[in-house]
Amino acid sequence: MQTFETILGQKAIKKHFTTAIATGKISHAYILNGEEGMGKMALAEAFSLMLLCENPGGDPISPCLNCHGCKQVLSHNHPDLIYVTHEKPGNIGVDDIRRQINDTVAIRPYSSPYKIYIIDEAEKMTGQAQNALLKTIEEPPSYVVIMLLTANQEAFLPTILSRCVQLKLKPLKDEDIKNYLIQERGIAEDTAEIYSAFARGNLGKAVYLAESEEFQAVYQTMLALLKHLRSMDIAELMETVRKLKDESLNLDECLDFMQLWYRDVLMFKVTKDMNLLIFKEEYFSINDMSKNSSYQGLETILESIEKARTRLRANVNMELAMELLLLAMKEN
Repeated sequence: MQTFETILGQKAIKKHFTTAIATGKISHAYILNGEEGMGKMALAEAFSLMLLCENPGGDPISPCLNCHGCKQVLSHNHPDLIYVTHEKPGNIGVDDIRRQINDTVAIRPYSSPYKIYIIDEAEKMTGQAQNALLKTIEEPPSYVVIMLLTANQEAFLPTILSRCVQLKLKPLKDEDIKNYLIQERGIAEDTAEIYSAFARGNLGKAVYLAESEEFQAVYQTMLALLKHLRSMDIAELMETVRKLKDESLNLDECLDFMQLWYRDVLMFKVTKDMNLLIFKEEYFSINDMSKNSSYQGLETILESIEKARTRLRANVNMELAMELLLLAMKEN
């Protein structure tokens, strides 16, 4: 479990929480909104650690990490920190909210001034569940703090949104992610730069990519495809599409790879600066491709990648969407 000092980025959210504690103006309900992997749970737990610490201090205020309360939080064993769970993986039902929050909220904290509920993937709450939660949020006991962690706060009822403090997580800088991967994960600089580019400001995603065998398969498949695409005939392109399907590679990651690759080709065509490349180790291939591609052709390819992404999200046939994309890439 992390503290605010060890969490990368999110300065505005950390300042909001520390100021709230320092001034005693703790809200009864918060929404932490950000895509999976950006650190919503880390922030919620760090805030909980500060609220449940028996001897907080310092400037900015921070938990002592040594008191009984801190030790209980760190071991996920504090009676006043409740992680709301749900039986069905696809949704959080009204019974989940009633049983774990509504039926227990009147019981005062066991050993601290606050009783904290953390609801992860809160966008999965059904309409009934949200209405049940609303009753508690509208008239909460003074000691209750509810934190809704979500990747999509648009799924919440307007009445929920209006009664919560809404905090949106911001993407981290690529450089910060790269440095973390190098210093904390021992990853080589060139590789860390690729992972940070793919992560698009999401530290959790960067760590996942660094540890993912599936991403390594995507990397090798896409690299071989893009380096030899123009010399491949139609039959070979169709075979590539079948391979993508048979191996169940993550198509979003495949499209991200293509996008970053052609971004490099276009960048090098404009600047001739190798230091600006993400795929520095593939300099010779990128240089060759930049010489044999027009600006219009590269723009068309990048547009085609976005079209393919849109088609796949609209459940257009995968093979058709990828065939159209590869043909556009070959022709341009």
